[in-house]
Amino acid sequence: MKRFANRQEAGRALAARLAARPWHDPLVLGLPRGGVPVAREVASRLEAELDVVVARKIGAPGHPEYGVGAVTADSEPIYDPRALRALNLTEEQLGRTCDEERKEAQRRTLLYRGAKPLTIENRDVILVDDGLATGVTARAALLWIAQRAPKSVTLAVPVAARESLRTFSTPVVAVLTPKHFQSVSRWYESFDQTTDDEVLSALSKWETTGNGE
Repeated sequence: MKRFANRQEAGRALAARLAARPWHDPLVLGLPRGGVPVAREVASRLEAELDVVVARKIGAPGHPEYGVGAVTADSEPIYDPRALRALNLTEEQLGRTCDEERKEAQRRTLLYRGAKPLTIENRDVILVDDGLATGVTARAALLWIAQRAPKSVTLAVPVAARESLRTFSTPVVAVLTPKHFQSVSRWYESFDQTTDDEVLSALSKWETTGNGE
């Protein structure tokens, strides 16, 4: 199965899938950091507004890279009950980590968006990330969006783990759904970490020109 050269190529491939359907006043929300370069390509193709929603992974004790939950700047956390059972963890045990990640989500939201208003009500919202592994971070962002009365919500990713796709009730658009997923990075030839400056640059250029060019 072909890999994407980088997030920009992945975004164009995803945008081609999404452009085949009509959208009502579309709003494309990238999940920082890695989802923003992908989202920018989608917004450009759909001639949609581009913005971000920040969700932070709640990592397992001693293994912060393994997400057992996620939280946004101003909503309740969500947890993966299967992961909690497997690691014999409770939500209460993760309370301190959750609080730290919520504060970081608040910091990043202020950094990326400032006090700029974001109108979601009665719009078709497309949440974009660079890939879907466990899906816990996307779930937190989807909950945040759903609480703001959108017309519809779609999760869109270039590559997704099949077992995660089956757990979503929200419609998901994915370009690649490999049988042997392993990790998001496996499906990119270049998967460098996206920086805050790159996120800010993408958003700033979009606000200036309306199309990111």
